[in-house]
Amino acid sequence: MKLVIMTKSTFFVEEDKILTTLFDEGMDKLHLYKPGSQLVFSERLLSLIPEGYHDKIVVHEHYRLKNEYDLAGIHLNKLSEMVPNGIRGKISRTCEDLNLLKEMKKNSNYVFLRRIFGCMGNADKQSSFSVKELEDAAYKGLIDKRVYALGGITLDNVRMAKELGFGGVVVCSDLWNRFDIHHGADFRDLLALFRNYQKLVG
Repeated sequence: MKLVIMTKSTFFVEEDKILTTLFDEGMDKLHLYKPGSQLVFSERLLSLIPEGYHDKIVVHEHYRLKNEYDLAGIHLNKLSEMVPNGIRGKISRTCEDLNLLKEMKKNSNYVFLRRIFGCMGNADKQSSFSVKELEDAAYKGLIDKRVYALGGITLDNVRMAKELGFGGVVVCSDLWNRFDIHHGADFRDLLALFRNYQKLVG
């Protein structure tokens, strides 16, 4: 099972140090997700991460960065969104509808299926699917090693994602909630959590 880390949606001071350390620890795939941000901030972050790790980074938006920094690929959020001219490399997409999974997989190396697990205390981020619906999708071959679970991923539900047939999990909030971006400098708790995820997916 693959472990994908998605960046926090906003930039912060210690970010390049934490991401570089995660790569040092064996992070295999990072999704650079900074919705609505200016290109220059993503460029700066990439310039602070050692070049040897750039081929493990997939970029959302600002697709020109893929070629400029020799990144692994780009991520598209809609089925209708076309791959920009001149872009080579891995293509991934986000899907929210089980009925679209088959079509999306045809045009992607892998697909994020959103809202798999709900987020405690957040009514806007509840699961979109019942366990039965996900089991049926796996039985039909819709969920397979090229479909990654996104949304509400924690250590407690990685095993369930694996049992449902997902090929990977996308971790975001659970990881970044372990670090105070305004006052923090010590990210040992975040690293410890990352290592626990590595063990689980291994």
